[in-house]
Amino acid sequence: MTGFRPSLRARPSDEPRLAPRSFDLLCLTMAFVVGVHAPHLPWWLTAGLAVVLVARWQQRRRGGRHPPVWIKVPLIGLLLALIVSTYGTLFGREPGSAFAVGLLVLKLMESERLRDARVGVAFAAFALMSALLFDQSIVATLIVALGIVPAVMTLRSVEEVEPARMRLRVEVMPVLLALVVSIPLALFAFLFIPRLSSPLWGAPTMDRATTGLSDRMAPGDMAEVLTDDTPAMRVSFDGPVPIASSRYFRAFTMTRFDGQAWSPGFLRRDDSVLEGSARFHYRVTLEPTRERVLPMLDMPVTAPTDASMRSDRTALANQRLDKTYTYDATATGEYRLDATLDPQTRRANLQLPANVGPRARAQAAAWVAQFGGNPTAIAQAALAMFHDGGFRYTLAAAPLGRDRIDDFLFGTREGYCEHYSSTFTFLMRAAGIPARVVTGYQGGYWNALGHYLLIRRADAHAWTELWLEGRGWVRFDPTGAVRPERVTLGAAAAAAGDGGDSFFNAAWWRSARDRWDVVNQWWNQAVNGFDSLRQQGLLQPFGIRRAEVGDLAIVLAIGCALLVVVALGWALFQRREGDELDVWMRRLQRKLEKAGVTRRAGEGPKHFMARAARALPDHRNALERLSEVYLRSRYANDEPPPESVSEFSRAVKELRPRRVVK
Repeated sequence: MTGFRPSLRARPSDEPRLAPRSFDLLCLTMAFVVGVHAPHLPWWLTAGLAVVLVARWQQRRRGGRHPPVWIKVPLIGLLLALIVSTYGTLFGREPGSAFAVGLLVLKLMESERLRDARVGVAFAAFALMSALLFDQSIVATLIVALGIVPAVMTLRSVEEVEPARMRLRVEVMPVLLALVVSIPLALFAFLFIPRLSSPLWGAPTMDRATTGLSDRMAPGDMAEVLTDDTPAMRVSFDGPVPIASSRYFRAFTMTRFDGQAWSPGFLRRDDSVLEGSARFHYRVTLEPTRERVLPMLDMPVTAPTDASMRSDRTALANQRLDKTYTYDATATGEYRLDATLDPQTRRANLQLPANVGPRARAQAAAWVAQFGGNPTAIAQAALAMFHDGGFRYTLAAAPLGRDRIDDFLFGTREGYCEHYSSTFTFLMRAAGIPARVVTGYQGGYWNALGHYLLIRRADAHAWTELWLEGRGWVRFDPTGAVRPERVTLGAAAAAAGDGGDSFFNAAWWRSARDRWDVVNQWWNQAVNGFDSLRQQGLLQPFGIRRAEVGDLAIVLAIGCALLVVVALGWALFQRREGDELDVWMRRLQRKLEKAGVTRRAGEGPKHFMARAARALPDHRNALERLSEVYLRSRYANDEPPPESVSEFSRAVKELRPRRVVK
């Protein structure tokens, strides 16, 4: 078996050197890989690799050789040190891909021979595939597929005798044709190669949610999320659809407050008492979150299959959601939750840290004295203060000081849902009313074409629940007191500051967005959601209820054999077209045949063109020029020069022979 030759060992002197065109295509391939990985690479690494790539390309164009060992080895060590210092490890999805892309570009520094180009292309194809570990959307997949084009062009170029003499268009078309022809085989392999229930690798990833939600909420943390238009989940309803102001999807319920941030308290199994019958039946397709929490329409009645319900109505999946997840659920709009509250839960929802918000506590005490401890009146007084007290809704809120409650309430008076829900909950607890923060999503966009509710990360929201005697936990949304559009029209209208005449509400934009999201939904279900269970049901129309690995292997073998037979038949019986010069010669022959001059069997091009010139005296000069150009292009060079082919094609296009009258 032939092994890889160490990079520091001298190469055989008789190995051909890469032609300039081949090296340029190799640089283009590696630049494409860097561009595909750029969104998740550190900016300094992307910029550094781009500088190395451009410098190496310019050096090669000027005739320079590959850099010496004393430059390459320190660069590899520097790359390794920077990645370990940035990520803390060399293992995992992010550091592994960064190291692979870095090594790929550094490989270019020693790429001088044909073998280097082949190894570099193989490595680039692997790096392109690894980009799908970060994003498997239809756009990302198409971009990765597009990156195969320069890679295959590079391989084709190293096999050419004189690649620089062939026009780039001539090189691209066979590559595109080969990729198109490979689609049936790729589709067949996608359907029938046996899938595992879980991947063979377990590369660690950065443990953070990607839905815009977290199990920690502090005023100011959601600013980046609220401008993210990426889809978080899609919800379809079996029956009636809740009105826009009732579309609250709860995720995390938070009871602990340390003066800076809110977080969930101790979660018990569901021992809450919910009074109310299911009214809404819906199905959720949730994007990967790397969390266990399932957003549920407020108020959830029961937990979905493979999930459990906690005492604060938080639904938790049995495992972390690392891929698209679909679940069915029910909810009720009219309910009473925990009409009675046990002492332990009451204490947990009245807890406040010491020495935080003294002015807010004084304000709450004044309301208690004014309203005689009436919780509903106190809550309405706080909402009226937000509405009439000069508070402003903005995503560009001023930073808060050490005491975030008093600084927001009596200082900046500007912010978004996190600021208002946090401060409102603090005020209610200070007034002796059990209160807790709930985070999730609110609003969403109804896709009329796909008949589902699209929830984006920008729809992330936070609100408050108060416990009222005889009513249980009741939802209050203080953000709606400041900006009602946030609740009735959604996050986009609130951020735009108008009532619905923004760009995002234009009819043409809604229609285009509907259609594109339906495509994304289909992609998630048909491609990203194609797992081992769905694969096992592929053969049900043929009487096989559960396709095992052996069944799939048989179908795969038969299908591959049929594809090979078709490919061989096409290769054996296809018409031999020759090169581009022959194509234009056949076009000239068809023109002359219509004019009455047909090429005889075994007649050479020189004699045929001379006979045509005698038969068509009006076109003698043009035909003699065509004969000269063709003979020079065909027999004076190993391959027809591109400029001669262009000259011959222009002359053929301009020739308009008239039929010979006998």
